[in-house]
Amino acid sequence: MIKLMSIFAAAASLAAASLAHPASANAGPVLDKVLATKTLKVAIGTDWGKLSFLNDKHELDGFGVEVSKGIAQRLGAQVQFVTPSWDVIAAGKWEGRWDMTIQMTPTNARAEKFDFPVEYFWAPTVAVVHKDSKATTLSDLDGKVVGVAANTDSAFYVSHKLTPDWKGAKPIQYQFTPGEVKTYESTNVAFDDLRLGNGVRLDAVVTDKTIALNAIEAGYPLKLLGGNLYSSPGAVAIEPGDKEFSSKIAAAIKDMNDDGTLSKLSIKWYGVDYTVDQ
Repeated sequence: MIKLMSIFAAAASLAAASLAHPASANAGPVLDKVLATKTLKVAIGTDWGKLSFLNDKHELDGFGVEVSKGIAQRLGAQVQFVTPSWDVIAAGKWEGRWDMTIQMTPTNARAEKFDFPVEYFWAPTVAVVHKDSKATTLSDLDGKVVGVAANTDSAFYVSHKLTPDWKGAKPIQYQFTPGEVKTYESTNVAFDDLRLGNGVRLDAVVTDKTIALNAIEAGYPLKLLGGNLYSSPGAVAIEPGDKEFSSKIAAAIKDMNDDGTLSKLSIKWYGVDYTVDQ
């Protein structure tokens, strides 16, 4: 009888605990950790243009920073940023060092390493040249030295290896064939080489249009060449295996989209609503 009463007591205690913590009752491993610690760890860059950068107070700021904070808030958590290199982020195998990253193009190849809960940003990719460049069309970059950030879609594009396999993807036309492709840790380092002069180290850089315009606005002696090369979506990326976490992130972005937050943030930072397909 005592044993039976103990079982009943344990069951009652378990039921009470379940009611006390309904949000975590069905949580997956990552979501459970986020809810328990009330902390969402986000991997982000310090030099990703207006997506994420260090402001005058040496604090992370930008569109992606505010989006990350919005997701954390809707999960009942505080955001904590970590700043590994893009190569490390894109390689996968995060092993719990962070919970998500922002604005990764959801290709099929990357889907083997990541889950993409939601797409929320669309921005074109462009070619940038020094302001003194004599190039007038994209085909003028044939045989030239072109810089890109390593392991990005821009790098795949200039190498003619980009597979547009995301949802709603349009066929990609390669509008020039570089003679040499130089890869860099970040686009900003490539811009530093391009700003030295036309053809000194580089003839052009291929990158996200938002990053290119940010550099020009900051005073870099650069200009866009030709039109958009292609447009691709940006998605939140997480490691696979936690459907509940994925669902919560998708719901948070949907809420931010429905109440106009995403659109307002895009216009605030870029002057354009990149939350709709360009």
